[in-house]
Parts: sequence; structure tokens; C-alpha cells
Amino acid sequence: MSIVTRTGDKGETSLFSGERIKKDDVRVEAYGVMDELNSFLGDAKHYCNSAGFKEIIETIQSDLFRLCAELASSKDETDNPIKERDVVRLSEIISDIEAEIMLTGFVIPGNSQGSAKLDICRSVARRGERRIVSLSEKVKINSTIIQYINRLSDLFFVMARKEEKNHLFL
Repeated sequence: MSIVTRTGDKGETSLFSGERIKKDDVRVEAYGVMDELNSFLGDAKHYCNSAGFKEIIETIQSDLFRLCAELASSKDETDNPIKERDVVRLSEIISDIEAEIMLTGFVIPGNSQGSAKLDICRSVARRGERRIVSLSEKVKINSTIIQYINRLSDLFFVMARKEEKNHLFL
């Protein structure tokens, strides 16, 4: 099987649920930004030195595949949707990291390679959230996805701050 199908040569793509839509549709933009985030996370995990961050990132990458599958389908249900427990898991990780760092206000990104990569992920996640909200205004989506992505950008923020803290002590 070849990656070249020629089915997208006229500016359309297929959803997982089978319909054809324009490649500039808000749905494609929403899951496209999440795919972009997943790629940035693949890069970030090679720069993060904090204990457990690689595993956290890999779990999030798996979550993002599930999230994209939901966004790329017009069906109400997918096999493995984002659920409240996924949001709770992110919240718990945030709480654990916050207990280790001192948040003092606004931050200029880039104090270490790992934190800079995570701050890029944070800003891409926020852009993705805006696209997902736009999609939710047009079609029904799993509302937990918006909660998840909101929490995810918070997680990247605290992970970046922990990377900076750890960088100071290397």
C-alpha cells in the first residue's frame, strides 16, 4: 500500500467516519493542530531532563491520537474517547508538579532547552483549543476534549517551569 492515494489532490480529505470534506474545514484544522502538537511533543521529550517527563509526554501523545480520532469523525462515539478520568489524571500531575515549584507570575520562555520546547507545546495546545472551540460551535463534539486540552496547556506550563528549576541545579 502506498502513502500516495491521490484522493486529496483536489483539496479534500476523508474523515474516519467516511465523509469527504475540504482540507481547510475547521474540523481538519482542529485535528491538524493536535497532530502538530503531537510532533512537537515528540521533539520535546528528547530535551526534558525531569524525572518521569518522558513517560508523561508519551502518555499524552497516546491521548492525542485518541483525541484526533474523535475530532476526525462525525460520529458521536469512537472506540476510546477522551474521558473525565483523563482530565483528572492531568490535574493530578499538575498538582504534583506545583508542589515542587514556586510559581511567581509571568515567565519569559526559553531558560532551558526543555522548558522552551514545552512552552512551544503549550502555545500550540492553546491554538488547538481555540480551533476545537470553533469546531464545537458548528458541530457537536465530546465536551471533555475542551477540558482536556485546557488542562494540557496548564500541564505544559508547570512542566516547563520544573524543567527551568531543574536546569538551575545542573
